[in-house]
Amino acid sequence: MHKEITSIHNPLVKHLIQLQEKAKLRKQSQTFVIEGKREIELAVQGGYELEQLLYCDVIADVNQVEKIPAQQYISLSKEVYQKLAYRESTEGILAVAKTQNHDLQDFTPKPNGLYLIADAIEKPGNIGALLRTADAAHVDAVILSNPKTDLYNPNVVRSSVGCVFTNRILLGSSEQVISFCKKYEIKVFGAALQASVPYHTQDYKGATAILVGTEATGLPMEWLENTHQNIVIPMQGKIDSMNVSVAAAILLFEAKRQRGF
Repeated sequence: MHKEITSIHNPLVKHLIQLQEKAKLRKQSQTFVIEGKREIELAVQGGYELEQLLYCDVIADVNQVEKIPAQQYISLSKEVYQKLAYRESTEGILAVAKTQNHDLQDFTPKPNGLYLIADAIEKPGNIGALLRTADAAHVDAVILSNPKTDLYNPNVVRSSVGCVFTNRILLGSSEQVISFCKKYEIKVFGAALQASVPYHTQDYKGATAILVGTEATGLPMEWLENTHQNIVIPMQGKIDSMNVSVAAAILLFEAKRQRGF
C-alpha cells in the first residue's frame, strides 16, 4: 500500500517528530523511527517488524525501497523528508518499526556464554559505542542494568550504527541483573579500581560477564559487593580512566582471546 505526503503540517509528520523526541510516546506506542538504509536492513535482519517505510524518491531508489518488507510504503517530498531526517548525508529512507521485548526474565543464557553488562549508562553516544563493541566481539547478550536512556532513542540507534539491532539486548534493574547472574552462575568481572587485579590475570573461559559503569562515578556499591572479581586495565599515562566503550573492548577481546575467538 502506497501513499504520498507533501506537507510538513501533515498529522503523520507531526507524529513522527514527536516519536523521535519523546521516549514516553515510543513506550506507549511501542514503535520508534529508524533512519538510513543500512540501519533499516539490519533491523529487518534482526527480526524487527516495519509498520511504515517512508522514502524520498528524489534521493532513494524506489526499486530498492520496495525490496524491504513493510506494511505500508509512503512517499515523501524532499521538504518533508528533510524535516524528519536527522542526518544530512542519508539515503532518503526512514522506517517506523515495532519495538521488541528486552525483558531479562525472558532470557535463558547458554552455558559458558559471554556477556557485557553496562550499568546506569546515560549518554546515548556511549550506549551506541558499547553496542558497536559488543557486536564486534560477538557477545551472547548485552545487559543494560539500571538503564538511564531509552534504548530506542534516535541518538542510540544512530551512534550504534544499527548495532542496536544486531545484539541481543536485555534490560533490568541492578537487583534483577545481580540475581540473574547468581541464578545462572555467571561470574561477573567488574571494571573498577577498588579491590581490583590486572584484567589479564583472570580466567574468562566459563560463563562470564564483563561489567562496566559510568566514567564519572564508576560502579555503585550494590555492584561492587556482588562481583566475582574487580579488574583494572593498567594505565601508563597521567589519567586513571578511559572511554567506557574502549575499556569494554579491551576486556571483551581478552575474554575472546582466551576462548580462541
